[in-house]
Amino acid sequence: MIDLGSGVTAAVSTVLCIGAHSDDIEIGCGGTVWKLAAANPALRIHWIVLSAEGNRAREALASAERFLATAPNLEVEVASFRERYFPHLPELKEFFDALGARVQPDLVFTHHRHDAHQDHRAVADLTWNTFRDHLILEYEIPKYDGDLGRPNVFVRLEDNLARRKVRAVLDGFPSQADRFWFNEETFL
Repeated sequence: MIDLGSGVTAAVSTVLCIGAHSDDIEIGCGGTVWKLAAANPALRIHWIVLSAEGNRAREALASAERFLATAPNLEVEVASFRERYFPHLPELKEFFDALGARVQPDLVFTHHRHDAHQDHRAVADLTWNTFRDHLILEYEIPKYDGDLGRPNVFVRLEDNLARRKVRAVLDGFPSQADRFWFNEETFL
């Protein structure tokens, strides 16, 4: 387990968070990013959502800005790559090439490589290809596929922080409220 109160936070000045879909970063590593930002007020955060259009894009942008309202160095980017087609999009590879040229993070958060969702796997593969010389931590997204349980790191969240994160996720993405898995029990 990583203790984010240790020297880890002092060594991290730039974080890159990559999510395939509009709510992935908040669900997968939002609490950890909160802890990092609280421990390092000068932290620069690049928040990249790869697939969100219309209302989902508005939710993604608003949620990221609310989620990290106290982070003074936040850069949010919402792209509109076609959902469920990531493994077949050469434009996505080009996007990652450009991202790697313009962002040099100390720490990268991305989907875990063995995620059952094809978009998540493609993002993880492209992240490892692009940022192979960087510290990469993979996050999981709880869902009905049942593919949890093999993270490459675990960061403990205090109960109050975990509950605050879940409330922010549920409030930030009302378009997902009708999905049977989108509830407090799933995320705690």
